[in-house]
Amino acid sequence: MIVIPAVDILGGRAVQLVGGKPGTEKISLPDPWSVAKSWEDKGAERLHVVDLDAAMSNGDNLSAISSIVDHTNVQIEVGGGIRTTEKAESLLELGVDIVVGTRAVMDIKWLKDLADSYPYRVILALDVKKGMIQVKGWKESSPESLESILRNTSELPLKGVLHTNVDVEGQNKGINVEETESFRAMCPHPIIESGGISSKSDIALLEKIGIEFAVVGMAIYTGAIMPEDIWRKQK
Repeated sequence: MIVIPAVDILGGRAVQLVGGKPGTEKISLPDPWSVAKSWEDKGAERLHVVDLDAAMSNGDNLSAISSIVDHTNVQIEVGGGIRTTEKAESLLELGVDIVVGTRAVMDIKWLKDLADSYPYRVILALDVKKGMIQVKGWKESSPESLESILRNTSELPLKGVLHTNVDVEGQNKGINVEETESFRAMCPHPIIESGGISSKSDIALLEKIGIEFAVVGMAIYTGAIMPEDIWRKQK
């Protein structure tokens, strides 16, 4: 398994929120590029960057994302508020992969066109709360079911599917094993798991379930998971 540190950006700062809610910052650091570089220096091979302002339709942090690209030499995936082809292409031109959620869930044809144009550079984000897919920065639920979306995207050349359990996101309380096992059984693509990963034992559980990648945020920022433990193993 590859463990990927999260660099979430809000108001130009690297933050970690509880349940994705602004005002719940447990971590707030200046210079996101410096935070990203520190994870690379500690052994990370990949970075998961989220523009929280863009996700909530409250501006964007494109300059901060560009600085991360300029200051690091690892694979980067960027998500948050990518709802137009123009926005997707502007990020792809930076050399990053993109994570698309709201528009992709609501417009499968757009996702198909994007994936066909940029094969294996697009990641579909499925954020799940109480069994429902969340859109628009987790403000609304989609009427589409997980089964339907995974079935309709099974043949697309996606880089993977980012599965986030919103119910446990940022709470540092552990993963929901049952939901993760269910999602693994349904998903035909490589899975990037996110939400609730709070210890090395959670990572071991994900490996046992068959998850290929895991995004870790709060746990590595607070020291619950030490970088040398996870990235030494990956080398």
